[in-house]
Amino acid sequence: MRGLGKFLTGIASSLAEAWEELRIHKGRVLLSLVGVAVAVCALTTVVGAGAMAEQLSREVSERQSGRPASITFSAYMQSPTGQIDAAAVDAAWTESLARHEVAFASRVTWASANVQYADGVSPANLQLIDVPYGEMHRVQIVDGAWFTDRDARRLAPAVIVNEVVWDRLGRPPMATHPTLELADSGVSAVIIGVSRAMSEYDGESAYVLNDAFPALGVVVDPMMMSSPSYEMWVPEEHADGLMQAISEEVRAALGEGSGFDGWRGDYGAWPEDPFLATKLVVAGVAVVILVLGALSLVNITLVTVRTRIREIGIRRTFGATGGRVFFAVMLESVVGTFVAGIVGVGVSIALVRSPLPAMLIGSSPDDMPGFPVEAAVVGILAATVVGALAGLLPALTAVRVKVIDAIRF
Repeated sequence: MRGLGKFLTGIASSLAEAWEELRIHKGRVLLSLVGVAVAVCALTTVVGAGAMAEQLSREVSERQSGRPASITFSAYMQSPTGQIDAAAVDAAWTESLARHEVAFASRVTWASANVQYADGVSPANLQLIDVPYGEMHRVQIVDGAWFTDRDARRLAPAVIVNEVVWDRLGRPPMATHPTLELADSGVSAVIIGVSRAMSEYDGESAYVLNDAFPALGVVVDPMMMSSPSYEMWVPEEHADGLMQAISEEVRAALGEGSGFDGWRGDYGAWPEDPFLATKLVVAGVAVVILVLGALSLVNITLVTVRTRIREIGIRRTFGATGGRVFFAVMLESVVGTFVAGIVGVGVSIALVRSPLPAMLIGSSPDDMPGFPVEAAVVGILAATVVGALAGLLPALTAVRVKVIDAIRF
């Protein structure tokens, strides 16, 4: 117990001595630690911005393929001359979903219709969906709102257009209840929302609820309309079991000669991490930054120790042991880099939470991730380790200084 107390007292006194040396040599310390603070700031900023970029990539993938675990089903006839009864499939699908208490599911069909604009008629793609589709695919609404269950019962059918259609209509405010005129049927659909364009190459398109589509009065050539697919979003741990159970139940309800198969298309089903490349690039940049910061600190610390040879010799003459000198020089570097690490992490948090990363990336995630705690921990630990490594060589140099030579220096 006495030995432990002596050891702890030695550590505490060494830390106090190291902190006092930092206070005495403030100018030198600031010059030597600026590089470390910048390196730690860059390291944690890269990790934090990398987490933001990864989240953004996930959301882009989820808009296209759905959130994990998204399962898509397709109904078909095994005989090439057979015909699928869409109403029977819908009924079996709805019953199976209710049995397994699946809350997020949607039928998806593609069609087209001619839209009347002020400058003429132009075709637009129609995506027939159900209300949960917006949550399942992270549909971004830039103005107005997404569908609700009541929209399927409107006398004037509701639609959500993309920004391309909205721009062509003159970007009318949603408060004016703008309409979309269908040239073939003469029906005016009420625009209740505007979805963000996925890319600059997007064409004119609109979302329509499956149950509201007949009210549009659009007569679509079967050759120009896709077969309906059926999607559901379920917990990943239940995905395989639900996919098999629902496939079998719907197939049994449709009868012999029919098929109903499901598959996963979301990134969670991929055999490899789709964001591995991003993580490796971020880690590589972070390591390079840290190594550069460590090298600069080693050089500055070595030069500093050489200028303190006389001081070290005087301390040795007053009874300071080699171990005490070693730990004093080492801890001076460690304490300094620890403080620099805290400063660097603080600046990094301010940078990552600012609008700057979104401006550089070009967009920001819907679900903005919090600053990664592991990035802050890694930054401070990295700064401490760098301080220990950078102080090791100078500390060994200080221990090897001979007293008589140091006094004559």
